[in-house]
Amino acid sequence: MGKYSLAVTTSPAAIAELLDHPDRLIELFAVHNFRDIGGYPTGDGRRTAWRKVFRADGLYRLTPEDVEALRPFQLRTVIDLRTSEELSERGTFPVDQYNVEFHHLSIIDRTWDMNEAHDWKGEQAEFLREKYHLMLQQGGHYLGEALRILSDEGNGPVVFHCAAGKDRTGLLAALLLSGLGVPDEIVYADYAMSELAGEKTREWAKVVSPEFAERFATMPPVLMSAHPDSIKGLLADIRETHGTIRDYCLTIGVEDQHWSALEEHLLETA
Repeated sequence: MGKYSLAVTTSPAAIAELLDHPDRLIELFAVHNFRDIGGYPTGDGRRTAWRKVFRADGLYRLTPEDVEALRPFQLRTVIDLRTSEELSERGTFPVDQYNVEFHHLSIIDRTWDMNEAHDWKGEQAEFLREKYHLMLQQGGHYLGEALRILSDEGNGPVVFHCAAGKDRTGLLAALLLSGLGVPDEIVYADYAMSELAGEKTREWAKVVSPEFAERFATMPPVLMSAHPDSIKGLLADIRETHGTIRDYCLTIGVEDQHWSALEEHLLETA
């Protein structure tokens, strides 16, 4: 994209209206962070298209009824960002019930150390900011691959997800939205929506899955937060080091032609 010439209203009220759009959250029984990233304005006067790209949490939890609820969206591709261990222990998107192209792109080698998280004494946002840098170091090439998959219109509609739909998913969503020119304040707010979704999942688990609820009960609070400063700090670090988000993405194999393709099918006239 060229230089942005149009101002985008990013007042708290305007952002809240964007987040609360009736097409944003896809209501499901066992998955609570399945969201459309459409409808976000960009600095050149366009907006992200609806029903093209979704972000989500643990799709292995989908019930048969949830699977049927997703059929109208005609998903073609699922990108699972979790570790191999997570897939082995908990399962995956039900590809036997819903035919999709499945990509496993593990952004981290292993899930984060609980003891380290329990012992963290600093700001919650700083813990996650550091972990996101680790993600870039370990799995940046997979983030690049995910963006290249997203750039191919033939792969859509696409949903990408991890366990909570917050950290790995939030990082990929932030790179995609920022690279497309969505204003930072909206990117931060989109990221922060995962905190409420996490609360819904924890309440759901208390009723439906006591074992799942027990795992949440012992989880350090720092791992459950989605403070916007986490992603804000990371994007600022990327820009300080690389100049722009697209400049960084070039280092992970996302080139101009990929962004042109992403703009072509993921942006529309506002």
